[in-house]
Amino acid sequence: MRTEQEMMNLILNTANEDERIRAVYMNGSRTNPNVPKDIFQDYDIVYVVKETAPFIEEKEWIGAFGELLMIQEPDKLDKMAGEHKDFTKSYGYLMLFTDGNRIDLQIQSLECMNERYLSDKLTIPLLDKDNYLPPIPEATDVDYHVKKPTNGQYFGCCNDFWWCQQNVAKGIWRDELPYAKFMFESIIRRNLDEMVSWWIGTKTDFKVSPGKLGKYYKNFLPESYWKMYRDTYADWNYENMWDALFTAGNLFRILAKEVADTLSFTYPYDDDKNMSNYLQQVRTLPPEAEGIY
Repeated sequence: MRTEQEMMNLILNTANEDERIRAVYMNGSRTNPNVPKDIFQDYDIVYVVKETAPFIEEKEWIGAFGELLMIQEPDKLDKMAGEHKDFTKSYGYLMLFTDGNRIDLQIQSLECMNERYLSDKLTIPLLDKDNYLPPIPEATDVDYHVKKPTNGQYFGCCNDFWWCQQNVAKGIWRDELPYAKFMFESIIRRNLDEMVSWWIGTKTDFKVSPGKLGKYYKNFLPESYWKMYRDTYADWNYENMWDALFTAGNLFRILAKEVADTLSFTYPYDDDKNMSNYLQQVRTLPPEAEGIY
């Protein structure tokens, strides 16, 4: 596997040797000093070019980066799906190479660069042949820090979490596995993750990022809380799904109460109690039941 230095040299040498490429900058995890380095980090690179069309119409230039294992062109896929895409402004290539390295490369017009360059604080300039790139502060992940919730956001999260528990319950009782799993993973977990993030924020003065999709939760949660969170992941077995649902409720209750205490919010005890009792009732219903109570 090529080293980071080898990859960066390749990216910059390719740009230096191609007069159509006028500037290069990088964003993503490699610009974030708080992200640990590992072998799966990709290279999020932007080439600022005179025109995007030559880089789209012929793709032989991509071969300079190495032997491809697979490539994806997300803008092309979006256009094929019917979305409006302006290829004259930008075009992306996601490239995985046979040595394991990955480059997410965006070809960008000068106009597009002027619109987007300062919008991401995790940006580092790498090459600027014509002094196109405006001054930018040192890279920081501040935009990705947990944001303190308002009282309305907190209440909405709690209400949605407890309300949608019934959808998981009826999906299990009806033997509708895809529906029950979707409701848990797309709705219940979304609200649980939001509360986890807010809890982390209250413990860190809202000055850290828990990572994309909560990938750093394990680093911030106490071991007992992390074990509960881990146990919210269930397989297709309905008894395991019931256990996961109640564990999610227990963890949410603990975290939400602590968040409420810290931020002077009011936790909805009645919603919690009433829905928890309802779930217990549905869990014991036989398949042939003609009433819930």
